[in-house]
Amino acid sequence: MVEAGENAPNFELDGSDGRSHTLSEFEGRYLVLYFYPKDDTPGCTMEAKGFSGSIDKIRRMGAEVVGISKDDTGSHEKFCSKYSLKILLLSDPGAETIKRYGAWGDRGIFGVGTLRKTFVIDRDGKIVKVYPKVQPQDHEKEIIEFLRGLDPVSD
Repeated sequence: MVEAGENAPNFELDGSDGRSHTLSEFEGRYLVLYFYPKDDTPGCTMEAKGFSGSIDKIRRMGAEVVGISKDDTGSHEKFCSKYSLKILLLSDPGAETIKRYGAWGDRGIFGVGTLRKTFVIDRDGKIVKVYPKVQPQDHEKEIIEFLRGLDPVSD
């Protein structure tokens, strides 16, 4: 599990846009990296739609939002298309990156799997904030408030 103040673990994962992505391509911007259990389920849909609806504001604040789940890229593409999502979703079918970030564990009645966690990574690849137990409703508003407190971002 990684914590605030540590370097964010690197990744190379395929995205909903048909391309492979790494952590280093986000250098120079803040990265809101969120982990979620499954495409097109109620909480995950609420969270993705919230981020997608606020993505322009978040980008003006110097940040990008990327979601990661075990779903394959085909599932991500359908999910993005169904809800007109404007955020990048990455596929981690082996849960290697999910586990590296400590976003894997006991989900109670849902068994072991991906936990809903969010990491804010600074322009140099260091974790500046961890949200260990995310409530999907209005999570994007929490992120925007946190980004407002960072210097030098603006909205």
